[in-house]
Amino acid sequence: MSATLYYIHDPMCSWCWGYRPVWDALQKKLPASLPVEYVAGGLAPDTDTPMPMELQLTIQSHWSNIQKKLGTEFNFDFWEKNTPRRSTYMACRAAIAANNQGYQVAMIDAIQRAYYIRALNPSDSDVLIRLAQELCNQGLAMDVAQFSADLISSKTQAELERQNLLARQLSVQGFPSLVLECNGQRQSIGVDYKDANLTLGEIMKSIK
Repeated sequence: MSATLYYIHDPMCSWCWGYRPVWDALQKKLPASLPVEYVAGGLAPDTDTPMPMELQLTIQSHWSNIQKKLGTEFNFDFWEKNTPRRSTYMACRAAIAANNQGYQVAMIDAIQRAYYIRALNPSDSDVLIRLAQELCNQGLAMDVAQFSADLISSKTQAELERQNLLARQLSVQGFPSLVLECNGQRQSIGVDYKDANLTLGEIMKSIK
């Protein structure tokens, strides 16, 4: 049997941050034989235009809603300390660039914590390079110069476009989403934000 679990996400997706504890728990329970492939769907393309205040308030309300429903921590100082842009593709490229060195998951974690806890703006390349340097300082064998080059390379852009297309082909309705491909057949897997075992049960039933 051939199977792959696709995790469709965006590093700056607030619901992905809300899902993190359950996603982490689920991955620990998955069979070692089931590979997980991260797919950066990309919420918002590159822009230098400041985010309109109406949109800022809408996103802040999403944060408040997630915090209320799931108990997720958010640092609302972000909106006072930064000039927000509706731009997440650079963060997606950072995940891809880090994956070239085997540190995709660590980079996604660093981006989420920078954005939601530290009130930093991962739309900015200098913030992402700073995060790579911090990962290096924490003991990961991250080549920061290589990461910086990969962040803006045409190869990374091509990979982002491939992942964006794959997300659409998987018929994803939002982030985060899970799709299981088993023997060439794809099926959507329910995302439960509070119980990893419910999702695990659905996956295990499908791969037996």
